[in-house]
This record gives sequence, C-alpha cells and structure tokens, in this order.
Amino acid sequence: MKYEKLFKKGHIGNLEIKNRIVMPAMGTNLASYNGEASNELIRYYEERAKGGCGLIITEITRVDDETGVGMPNQLSVMNLKQIPRLQTLARTVHKYNTKIFVQLQHPGRQNHAMMIDGRQIAGPSPIMSSAIGEMPREMTIEEIGGLVVKFVKGAVFAQMAGIDGVEIHGAHGYLVAQFMSPQSNHREDKYGGTFEKRMRFITEIIMGIRAKCGELFPISVRIDGNEFTKDGITLDEAIQEAVYLENLGVNAINVSAGTYESVTTIIEPISYPQGWKRNLAKAIKAAVSIPVIACDVIRKPDMAETILKEDNLDFVAVGRAQLADPEWGNKSKEGREEDITPCISCLNCIESIMKCGNIECAVNPRVGRELEYLDFPKTGDDRKVVIVGGGPAGMEAARVLALRKFVPIIFEEKDCLGGNVYLATKPPLKEKLDWFLEYQKLAIKKLNVMVRLNEKATLEKINEINPYAVFISSGSNPIVPPIPGIDKSFVYTSTDVLENKVVLENKNIVIAGSGMTGLEIAELLTSKGNKVTVIEMADKIGPSGYLPNVIDISMRLAKAGVVMLPCSKLTNIKDGEIDIENTKDKKVTTIKTDVVVLSLGVKSNKEIVTQVEEHYDIVELLGDVLKPGRVVDAVLNGFEKAYML
Repeated sequence: MKYEKLFKKGHIGNLEIKNRIVMPAMGTNLASYNGEASNELIRYYEERAKGGCGLIITEITRVDDETGVGMPNQLSVMNLKQIPRLQTLARTVHKYNTKIFVQLQHPGRQNHAMMIDGRQIAGPSPIMSSAIGEMPREMTIEEIGGLVVKFVKGAVFAQMAGIDGVEIHGAHGYLVAQFMSPQSNHREDKYGGTFEKRMRFITEIIMGIRAKCGELFPISVRIDGNEFTKDGITLDEAIQEAVYLENLGVNAINVSAGTYESVTTIIEPISYPQGWKRNLAKAIKAAVSIPVIACDVIRKPDMAETILKEDNLDFVAVGRAQLADPEWGNKSKEGREEDITPCISCLNCIESIMKCGNIECAVNPRVGRELEYLDFPKTGDDRKVVIVGGGPAGMEAARVLALRKFVPIIFEEKDCLGGNVYLATKPPLKEKLDWFLEYQKLAIKKLNVMVRLNEKATLEKINEINPYAVFISSGSNPIVPPIPGIDKSFVYTSTDVLENKVVLENKNIVIAGSGMTGLEIAELLTSKGNKVTVIEMADKIGPSGYLPNVIDISMRLAKAGVVMLPCSKLTNIKDGEIDIENTKDKKVTTIKTDVVVLSLGVKSNKEIVTQVEEHYDIVELLGDVLKPGRVVDAVLNGFEKAYML
C-alpha cells in the first residue's frame, strides 16, 4: 500500500481505530435549535465516515447555556433529552467502523454578549481579548466548580449515547486554554498563579470524567503547541502541559495552535503551506508516550504519510480537506489522489459560520446539504448542453451534467480553462487555487466532456449543435470608469498585469482598489522591485468581513512597505502623477506615479446572452455573468443549475 502508516490501525487507550485519519472538530451550525444532532448533522458526519475517516471528533459541543454558547445551532450534551439523537449519530458513524468523540467546549472570554442573551461574557480573569473587544467578568470559585460538573456531565451523557470518547478543548484561546495560559489567567487563588494552579481546572474535569466514566473511557485533550501571542503559551510550556496531562491519565493529545488574537495560526490562510507547524506536534510527541494527533494544514495524503513517519506521530488531523472531499480517505487508500477535490484554504467555511449560518465550502457545494443533494439523478438522456465559458462555474456545471448523463460541450475562447480564477493563481502563494483548477480539468476529462479551446461561442456555432439548454459562464471584464486620463498609456487593468500584457519592474505604481485582487497584485508587483501604493475609496483597506486571508496578506504588504491610503478616490490621471480626493473632507492631493493599475471590480460579460435567450427556451447564467462574485459563488451556481436541469 502506498500510504502504509496512514492506513495502519491505531489505538487511543484500548480503542482501536481503523486508520490514522482524524476529522478534527469544526463548527457546522447544523444541530437543531435545542442542541440535538439533526438529520443534517448526522448525514454530514456519515459521509465522512463512509468516505474513510478513522476517527471523527464532533464540532465544539456545549456544556453550559449561561456563558458557554459558542454557536446558535450548536451540538449540546447538557440534557438527557439530547441523548437519543446523539445515539443515532454514534450508531450511524459506527456502521462504517469509524469511531467518534464528542468535543466538550466552553468559549469563555472568546465570545460575545449577544450569544448569551446579553449577559456579560466570563473568563478566568477580567482581561479582554483584543480580537473580541468585550471585557469579561472574572468567574467565581463556585461558578468554576459548577462548570467542572457540567463538563463531567457532558462526558457521561456522551458515554450513555454510545460515543467512543471525549475530547476536552484546551486550545484556541477557549475557556480551558484561558485557565492554562499565563496571558489570560491572572488569578491568585487555587485556579491561578503557578503552573499547577493554572492546570487545576482541567485537572478537576479529567478526574471527574475518570470517576464517572471509568478508566477505559478515552479522553483526548486538544492543546496549543504555541499560542503565538505575547505572554501566551509557548512550545516549552505546551510540552510541560502534555507531560502533565499524560501523568494525569489522558489517552491522547491533539496539537493545534493559536487563539483568536493570532487567528491566522488557527485558521490558516491560503499562503500557509502544509505542515508549517510540524515542529509543535513533533516536539510534544518526543516528550510523551501517549498518542499525539498532528493538526498541520494537511491537504494531501503524501503530506499526511510524511508527517506520520518522519515526525513519529500517531494520527493526523485532516479537517478542511474532508470538507472539500468527504471521500478523502477512500480516494487516498485507493491511490486516487488526483480525484480528491482539494481544499483551497479560502476559509469560506469559517466565514459562513461566523455569519451564524450553516457551514459551506467553496469547492464542495454539498457540505451541510448532503440530505438535499443525496445523489445525482441520471435523467440527462444524452441531451446536449452548450456551456459558454470554461471557468470554475462552467467546469462544475459540466461535471454535474456529465454525471447526470447529459452531454456538456464547453466553448472557451482562450487557450486554457479556468477563467478569472486561472489569473488569480498568478500572484505569490496562490498554488492551492491551481490545485483546484487542475482537479476540475481532470474531472471533466475523465467524464469525456468535450472542450473547444480557442473557440469563441457564437449563435451560429451553438445552433449547429442544437442543444437542449445553454449555460452561459462567459465571465466578467474589468471596470474602467470614465476618469480624466484613464486612456493614458501607463494605465492598466488588473487583468493586463495578471495576463503579463505588461512587465512592470522598479516602477512607482499606484493601485486603485483594495479588494483581494488589488492586494494580491500589490504583492505581485512588490516582488518585482516596484514601490506600490494602494488607494481605496472606502474607510478601510481590504474586503469586509471575517477574513483571515485579508489579515494575512495585509501583514505581508505592511512588511513589504506598501503604502495604504483609505478614503481616497482617484479623480484625475496626468503624466507622471494622479489626483486623489479624500472622501471625507474632499481635499485633493497629488501623488507622483509611473504607472496606474485599476482594480475596481468587474462587470458581467453578457455579450451573447440576449441572442441566445431569443433562440433557446432554457438558458442559465452562471458565475460572474449572473453576478460577479468569488469562487464559492461560481462553483455553487454551476452545481445548482446543472443539478436542477
């Protein structure tokens, strides 16, 4: 077998696990409003079990309603009435010889009052997390003792439901980690001060679970190998924690990293390579004899195998990769790595949760909707469907149509597939997008989809095929506003730069627009020795929302010396300089520049739409043609239109 250790049986305590693949806890918001395992949640986990995962660890599971609500629709183990549905979850996963742990969690100070009916958030000490911006109150001794009881009760209920074990979430800056970390715990009573006192809270939880659930019930603890915050837990302290926990009788250590204040080390942006924090789990494993689970941005099976062998690890956490493809385990075992839908680290999954919605995945539209899209109905009857444009939306539509036994035919006027996403692979550190495009191209090739490159679709060519339906995914074009001087020879669009229509080196460049494309072009141009300034009409630089990718690239651009000017509107372009107007005080400033690059968004390319709609009854608009958006919008749109045809 190619991945010998990855598919070797492992053990956590006396529990045998069929392979070394662990699905770590990831929020879904798929539970019912009262914390029960819903049909949607059960099906979501069932697909990963069926897909070859050895051990599933549930999303953060609530043990307290007063201060411990982490998500609106969060799995809970607080009430006896929740046991039957949890039992159904366990039995469903067990059908595939997959084991399941419940992760017990409390957010502590990393929470918002609105999540707990306006009550003040609480933590070990009244120290505010800069990522949250709300001051927590200090928990009382009695309150802490009550939470210990709730954690233990959660484990008992999980055991009663047939769950195989529990994991205590002692990482990512949540409550248990807050007690362990010198950064967030400044108490001077029995729960703070020395290392042993900071470990008292988790000690009482573990001892309580052991007393109630027995010595053979597996307990894993997720810890941070490094919090990557000032005065936070370091690797040396993490090793000390792991040794302490092993001596306490814990059965496994799950090594992650980071808090909300160092969020890009928890939820790694696209720039972070696989295995970037391998040193953490490796060092902890060298200090303990119990199994260690490595959480190392693992996307591909060869990296998983390498980490298991070279770092002497016991299990690998394969998280977002199993969101992107629930068959990750089976495909890896069968040597079908090229068929794995790759996670591109766009973090749309996290964004969807932070908006209090159900979990979503940019490259797998079925995530969280597994019951809605159980199978692909084979009702195509070899009817032909013309697809105008071979970007992600067009290729996804072609894939689904082919699975449904339609005959899709793609017209692509350029010499390669990928559309605007192909251009998005050009800036630094974007190779994961290329992984996805290569997957899409191979998927439709294996399905014998006809692709006509270097061929612009015309009504005449479409009529020659006489299709049942026409899908138009012809993409978008850059917005070029009517600004004085916009037609000067040194003014380019973002597309011009990404298509290498112009070579810019050692220039003074102004980029108008700070969306992700503008920021990525800024990084691309600084790598070629250019001095770059980014201007933006809005009050803030970068796209809005909870975007670790924006935080990540902004930090790199700051290091590279890129100048950021928010509240700045481009009003005039002259030889060697531009005028910008402050959107607040209307003051006009002149800036020297050699080159202007426009990154002001895109507009739909609807050149052929009207003609086609006049001749065909079924015409669907996909991707940017329907509405300019991101990869997630294009793929979802292509999937849904093809599925519903």
